[in-house]
Amino acid sequence: MKLHTQIESKSLNLGPLLGSTLKPNRSARAKAVDSLCPYCGVGCALTYTVDPQSNRILHAQGRDGAANAGRLCVKGRYGFDYAMHVQRLTVPLIRKPGSYPKGALSAAKADGPRGERKRRAGGLVDYDEVLPHFREATWEEALDLVAGRLKRIRDTHGGDTLAGFGSAKGSNEEAYLFQKLVRTAFRTNNVDHCTRLCHASSVAALLEGIGSGAVTNVVRDIVNADVALVTGCNPTENHPVAATFMKDAATRGTKLIVVNPRRPDLADRAEIYLPIRPGSDVALYNGWMHVLIRDGLIDRGFIEARTEGFEELRKVVAEYTPERCAHTTGIPAAEIERSARLFGGAKAAMIFWGMGISQHTYGTNNARCLIALACLTGNVGRPGTGLHPLRGQNNVQGASDAGLIPMMYPDYQRVDDPAAQAKFEALWGVKLSPKKGLTVTEITHGALHGQIKGMYIMGENPFLSDPDTNTVRRALANLEFLAVQDIFLTETAEFADVILPATSFMEKTGTYTNTDRRVQIGRPALAPPGQARQDWELIREISTRMGAPAPYASVEDVFAEFAACTESYKTLSYANLGAFGKWYPCADPAASDGDRIVFQDAFPSGRAKLVPAQMADPDELPNDEYPLVLNTGRVLEHWHTGVMTRRSQALSAIEPDAFMELHPQDAQRLGVRDGDAVRVTSRRGEILTTARVAERAQPGSIFVPMHFREAAANVLTNPAVDPWGKIPEFKFCAVRVEKA
Repeated sequence: MKLHTQIESKSLNLGPLLGSTLKPNRSARAKAVDSLCPYCGVGCALTYTVDPQSNRILHAQGRDGAANAGRLCVKGRYGFDYAMHVQRLTVPLIRKPGSYPKGALSAAKADGPRGERKRRAGGLVDYDEVLPHFREATWEEALDLVAGRLKRIRDTHGGDTLAGFGSAKGSNEEAYLFQKLVRTAFRTNNVDHCTRLCHASSVAALLEGIGSGAVTNVVRDIVNADVALVTGCNPTENHPVAATFMKDAATRGTKLIVVNPRRPDLADRAEIYLPIRPGSDVALYNGWMHVLIRDGLIDRGFIEARTEGFEELRKVVAEYTPERCAHTTGIPAAEIERSARLFGGAKAAMIFWGMGISQHTYGTNNARCLIALACLTGNVGRPGTGLHPLRGQNNVQGASDAGLIPMMYPDYQRVDDPAAQAKFEALWGVKLSPKKGLTVTEITHGALHGQIKGMYIMGENPFLSDPDTNTVRRALANLEFLAVQDIFLTETAEFADVILPATSFMEKTGTYTNTDRRVQIGRPALAPPGQARQDWELIREISTRMGAPAPYASVEDVFAEFAACTESYKTLSYANLGAFGKWYPCADPAASDGDRIVFQDAFPSGRAKLVPAQMADPDELPNDEYPLVLNTGRVLEHWHTGVMTRRSQALSAIEPDAFMELHPQDAQRLGVRDGDAVRVTSRRGEILTTARVAERAQPGSIFVPMHFREAAANVLTNPAVDPWGKIPEFKFCAVRVEKA
C-alpha cells in the first residue's frame, strides 16, 4: 500500500523534472534540517536535505511526527522548490509616480491576448509587465514610507480607517505581532486572516456550543472509533496524510460514513456514502437526530449531566422526519435511517468536517448540528470520539489562537470584555479600542466605499482568495495606500504602493499549531534570497516607526510573551517543545506531550449548548438563466491561490491547467465533451476554462478549483456571508456553462 505519497496516481515521468529531489543527495556537504511541511493543517514533521553551498533543498523526507508517523503527501515531498524560484522578491519596491492605475493589469478573465500570455506562462503574474511600474528602494526608505503613510491616515482619519490582513501561512509569533501592531499602532481591531474564509462558522458554533474553537481529539485517534463521520471535506486531496490514517482505520474495522455532494476518493472505503444535494446538510443531520431520539439511540446520562437545550432541540428535529429530509437531501429515507442508526449505535464515534460544512451562508447552523449530534450521543471526551473541523492551512489554528481575528485578543479573549481589554492594555502599555473590528469581507466593503483608506497585507492574496474578484479589484484599487509583504509578486501585490520582500517557511524559525492543537517548531533550511527579511522583524520595524515600540531581540521572546498571555500555551516554550512539539493544553511539559483528548469531564463553557437549526435556502438559487450550482475547492497538487505550488516544478507539471468538472449528463445536455473550452458565467462575472467530464460530479452541479489565476473561481462566487461567522458562500452559487 502506498501511504507516503499519492503522486503515483498520475501517469507522469517526473524523474527529468525532479532530478536529485527524487532521492537523498549523499554528498558530504549536504546537511539535514528537521522542520515541518508548510502546506495543510495536518502539520507533518519532515527533514530537509540541504546543500548549504548552493543554498538549495535537495530532498524532503517524513519524520516520525505525532501527526504523520513518517508519511508525506505529494506537496510535502516534492513541493518545496517554490522557495528557490527565480521570481522570489529580493529587494523592496516602491510604485513609481504616474504608473498605471492600480489594478489595471489585474485581468480577472483569461480572454484576449493578455489572457493567452498568462495561459502560456502557467497563469502566473507577468513580472515583465508589472515590475517596470515599480522602482527598487532601500529598506529604510521603504519602511519609513509604509509607517509614515499609515500613520498619516491614522492621525488624519482615525485608526478605524486602517486595516490589516495577516496570514495563516505565517508562524504564531508573526500572527501575534501582526495583531498587536494593528491594535497598538493602527489603534483599531480591523485585523483578520483567512480563517474568515474557511472555518469561521465552525469556530463560531464551537465557541457558542462548548466554549472552545479547537478540536476535541486528534486525527489519529480515529483508530479507536467504531464509526467516523467524514462530512463536507475531501481529505484524500486536502489533508492527504490524515486520509491515510482514515483509510488504515477503515481497514481495521472503523466504519466510515462519508457525506459529500462531490464524491471523494475516501467514499471507496466507506460503509455508507451519502451524495446529498448541495446545501442540504441541516436537513440531513436534523433527520439523523430525529431518528436517534425516536429510536432511543441517545446518551441520556451525558445529555442530563453535560448539556442544556435538549427540549428545544427535540421539538425542532421532531419536524424533520426521514421522509421530509429525503425530499430535501435527495437521499432515500431508508438510507437516512440506516446511516443515523449506524452512527447512533457506535460505542465511540468521531466527526470530521471541512469547508463543505463551513463555507455557506448557514455554515454556523451546519456546525451546530454536528455539535448537537456528538453531544446527543455522548461522543465527546473519550478515546475514539470527538469534534474535529479539519484545519486548512498549516497555521490557521495558531493564527486564530494568537488573536489574528477582529473580535478576539489572543486565546479568544473578547475585545469588548472590559477585563480582557484592561489585561492587554497593561501588557502592551497602550489604550485599546473596545470596538469589535471588521472581518475580511467587511474590510473589502469598507475599502470599496472609502471607509478603509489604508491597509497592510502580509502573506495573503485576497485578489484570488476572496469572493467576487471584480469587486475585490475595485476595493483594492480604491485604497489610498497599500503595503504588501510577501515572497512573490502576487496578484494582490500588483495593487501595492510598497512591496516588502519577506521570507518563506524554509527561511525562518517559528512555531506552528496544527489541526490537532499540536504546537511545533519550524526551523530554517535556507538563507533568505537577496535582501529579503524576516517577517516578524518587518512587523517590529513598522510598529516602532508608528510609535508602538516592539523591543524583541528574538522570535523566542515573541513566543514567550504570547504564551504568557494565554491559558492554552502558558506552559510551552522553545526549550520544552523540542523536535516534535506538544499538544495544548499541556499541564506539565516535562512529563507529557499534552492532552490528545480534551473536555473529558467538563466543557470550558460548563454545559454544552444544544442549539437547534432550521433548514434555510442558500442565498442564491439556480434558475432558468443560471441553472447549475457551482462548488469550489482544492486539488491534491495545488494549494490555495497557487502562489507556492504553481511555482513548484513537479506539482505544476502534474496539474498544470485550470479546469471545470461536470457530470456526463450535464455534458451531454450542453453538447460539451471532455477537453472542450467552456465559458462559466455567474451574476458577477465569467471565466474561460477547460471541461472535465467526470462521474464524481453530481448532476446539476459543477466544480472549479480555486488555484488558477487565468480561470479564477472567485470571479464567479457569491460574497453573501453567514450572519454569525461572517464567512462567504464559496460552496453554492448559480452559474451557467456554455461551450466556448
